[in-house]
Amino acid sequence: MIVMVQHRVRDYDAWKPVFDEHGEVRRRFGATGHVIYRSLDDPNDLTVVNYFHSRQQAEALVADPSSKEGMDRAGVIGEPRVTWAEETERVDY
Repeated sequence: MIVMVQHRVRDYDAWKPVFDEHGEVRRRFGATGHVIYRSLDDPNDLTVVNYFHSRQQAEALVADPSSKEGMDRAGVIGEPRVTWAEETERVDY
């Protein structure tokens, strides 16, 4: 399952090291990996997909105070949009 987080940041280059520092916390909550997407029109408009074995693990990470603190420190603008999803099909071409 995934948790997809969409948000804008003030400066991607300042945001990325803080995101990387938080990696150990994500692993502690059961994250198994992530993918970062940047908008072609605005490189500070991000979508981060985090992979988990269960929704409970992902919800625990999102609820952890360190997640909000890290986002604030990294320069996230406004409230992130969080989407929970389960992969139903993957086809490679």
